[in-house]
Amino acid sequence: MMEGRPEAGCTDAFKVICCDCGDHPDRDYSEVSPELRRVRGPYPIADGISGYVEHAGLHRRPTCRQLGTRTDAG
Repeated sequence: MMEGRPEAGCTDAFKVICCDCGDHPDRDYSEVSPELRRVRGPYPIADGISGYVEHAGLHRRPTCRQLGTRTDAG
């Protein structure tokens, strides 16, 4: 952002930067692995938003304890 406006005309792209996967917003696209680049995008806005929701769901699955499932043999 420059003076409250998008920089370099990037108003039609959406990037998914997932810290749970090891990405960080301060890292340049060229500094991340090919796997993170595939997650990151860029995507058209609508695709990026739905992709983000889907990806975030991968990290928010309930644990056995949250589901009330016993994991011990007893």
